[in-house]
Amino acid sequence: MPIGRIDVFFQPKSVALIGASTRPGSVGHVIARNLGAGSRSKVMLVNPKGGEIDGLPLHASVDALPADPDLGVVAVPPAAVPGVIEALGRRGARGAVVITAGLGKGEGSQGAAMLEAARRHGMRIVGPNCIGVSVPAAGLDASFAQRPGHPGDLALISQSGAMMTSVLDWAEDNGVGFSGLVSIGDAADVGFATCSTISRSTTAPGRSCSTWRRSATRAVSCRRRGRRRG
Repeated sequence: MPIGRIDVFFQPKSVALIGASTRPGSVGHVIARNLGAGSRSKVMLVNPKGGEIDGLPLHASVDALPADPDLGVVAVPPAAVPGVIEALGRRGARGAVVITAGLGKGEGSQGAAMLEAARRHGMRIVGPNCIGVSVPAAGLDASFAQRPGHPGDLALISQSGAMMTSVLDWAEDNGVGFSGLVSIGDAADVGFATCSTISRSTTAPGRSCSTWRRSATRAVSCRRRGRRRG
């Protein structure tokens, strides 16, 4: 997998959250606030009901966005996901992080329709059914994690959202930072093979990676200990 095909998840010029919500505590609200907390990327929010979150306006649709998004973050009901991916593709998005769960797999499923739309436009997909992606040094937190990661040298890929949140809690308590965190969820497209390129796609220099499995979860880390940069 060429690095250029996945760098959009770690270095997007602009990010659009489809499914942003003004309801405190909801997934769409947490992601919106995380994205707006310090991202160097242009952040745009979509919700047809309108309004604003922390000063960022809610646009009616992907088509109504004021600029073309580089990366989409999708937190809408399963039936709406394929159409959102199609709309993002028409606007030139190169990738999407699909938070939504319950898309199903195989012929006739929403998951299959999502992948078909993505392939039509040359897009890559992280997820579905994932927590999201975070690149602390770039201020990018396209996730609904409650505790943000801090900059460091550890790159983490986890299938399990519970695993990722547990690692973030541990890292906060032990002063460990990350170059990038990816929750791949159902891994319909981007999966563990990304290990070979993630350290070069985030802020950490390229390093060899090791993998391990615990129950249904795998994690990937660079060998160098990821101490938080002070």
